[in-house]
Amino acid sequence: MRYGFIGLGNLGGHLAASLLKAGFEVTVNDLDPSLGKRHVDMGGAWAATPAELARECDAIVTCLPSPAVSEKVLKKVLTTAKSGATWIEMSTLGRDEILRLGAIAAEKGVRTMELPVTGGVHLAAQGQITMLAGGDKDLFDLHLPALQAMGNQIFHMGPLGNSSIIKVITNMLAFIHLKACGEALMLAKRGGLDLGQAWAAIKASSGNSFVHETEGALILNGSYDIAFNIDLALKDLGFAMEFGREFGVPLELASMTEQTYVEAKAAYGGNAQSPMIAKLLEDRLGTDLRAPGFPARLE
Repeated sequence: MRYGFIGLGNLGGHLAASLLKAGFEVTVNDLDPSLGKRHVDMGGAWAATPAELARECDAIVTCLPSPAVSEKVLKKVLTTAKSGATWIEMSTLGRDEILRLGAIAAEKGVRTMELPVTGGVHLAAQGQITMLAGGDKDLFDLHLPALQAMGNQIFHMGPLGNSSIIKVITNMLAFIHLKACGEALMLAKRGGLDLGQAWAAIKASSGNSFVHETEGALILNGSYDIAFNIDLALKDLGFAMEFGREFGVPLELASMTEQTYVEAKAAYGGNAQSPMIAKLLEDRLGTDLRAPGFPARLE
């Protein structure tokens, strides 16, 4: 089975490389041809367009920045995709969007599996990212070896559309945790504590979180560089608020966090790094959250 991979950015580039390392036949495509060089050097093939890629592949993976881009690329893929091929969508889409696009693919004889991931770019680079699959069980079983090459914790969440809900939930929690992490570190700093020691103590406590261990470290470095920007955070929080309205669930913490991201976008721009919501507090109080020995990027 040959896999096609479209979208070789911060996340997709690592995932496509993991497939190649595991011995899969992979053809890649991106708007920026230079991003495919390492994959070709690893034995992958390059396709000049999504349509060219789809013609040669049994499964087409997309890892793209927005629903609009996903739809545009899918329509190009469907011009040449084989009947019986699989479209594996790794971008974060709303539930209604993945169901609508899955129906468009089905009209061309292409089956759809959604596969959002969570855990961060550094875990994708290690082949350790968490994968949240949605779609028919037989399709999940068919592609499980490829999923295992890219990630280490893999969950079949049920029918198509379910994964979009759990992915939004996990991201919502991460953003809330990040806001709390910035406030906690500021309390420690203004309380006169050594920030490095405070970070370590929180990590060893009941107040720990994955976000504290990872993004908290980048705040203390001052790089804030998680390779995930404020615009993407606002997109995901928007999905969460829509689900809250649909399911009748008040999301007070998510709503407050969304407003913090709106403020951060106004201050630093949509392309600024997501952890820079902590910088809002630093700037407001004239107090930085730096500590020595913390990394600029997660490895």
